Amino acid sequence: MHSINRRHFVAGTAGLALLPHAHAQEAFPTRPLQLTHGFGAGGNADVVSRLVAQRLQDMLNQPVVVEIKSGAGGAIASDFVAKARPDGYTIVMLTGAHTVSAALRKSLPFDPVKDFAFISTVTSFPFVVAVRAEHPARTLAELLAMARKDPEHVTFTSVGVGSTQHMVGELLATAGGVKLLHVPYRGGGAPVQAVIAGDVDILADTLTVATPHLKSGRLRALAVTSAQPWPSALEVPTVASVLKGFEIRSWLGLAAPAGTPVPVVELLNKGVRSGLEDAAVKATLATLGSEASPSTPAQMKAMVEREIERWRGVVAQAKIPQQ
Repeated sequence: MHSINRRHFVAGTAGLALLPHAHAQEAFPTRPLQLTHGFGAGGNADVVSRLVAQRLQDMLNQPVVVEIKSGAGGAIASDFVAKARPDGYTIVMLTGAHTVSAALRKSLPFDPVKDFAFISTVTSFPFVVAVRAEHPARTLAELLAMARKDPEHVTFTSVGVGSTQHMVGELLATAGGVKLLHVPYRGGGAPVQAVIAGDVDILADTLTVATPHLKSGRLRALAVTSAQPWPSALEVPTVASVLKGFEIRSWLGLAAPAGTPVPVVELLNKGVRSGLEDAAVKATLATLGSEASPSTPAQMKAMVEREIERWRGVVAQAKIPQQ
């Protein structure tokens, strides 16, 4: 367990009194923090948020409470934090959907870069394309053949319009030369349950969500979206083995409102990086189908800017209508 010597901690935050948004003479933190995310309970963002919250809590000696504000592909949670007081007590677990939404939506109630003080990326991961155990398609090639034969009758689900899962389905359709019908949910376990129940054909989601159901036999994995077989699912072929060059990996990362004092951002960054260096945390993330991927605040900001431009190019090339 990692901790901070209290004397060093207070000394490291003494500069807060000199910053315009800080309370004079107030150390950080002196009360609980709220870590918000925009997806349903039991989803990848939720599971990783709770893991990170526990590590930050151990380090900061203050409770870190996870709160869900789901909907709009994570934009509701992002908007809430973008407009929160920039004091470090309200932070958000952003997902790859943050950059997808910036590319896919005509407008957002916040600026996806300027309205945030980025703290650190947390994880990197691929997605898995899966169907219910009883589905007639045994391979990705068979699934695409079904979709070509019956356009827009093969359905795929996601955790919301503008989510990266949504883009996985859209790009799978574009690359495969087929038309798939999107059936979005608000996140969490709803998409996987819809696929298991037979309401939707294709699950395009994280291994965090899918793995328990793959192991139980209720789902069957057809492919992963990483360029190479993923370490925790080596038996699952890649989409690229059927559709050459196909690769999608996404990420999770922490951010605070723009204007959060630099010493606070640096302290939170230290907490994230310390937690992700822990062998037990790395092992837990591996079981969730993710890799620990810490960064500096500047590196995360640059990554977000690059990803927004990349997804804008993808949306234009795939001729996906802006929402």
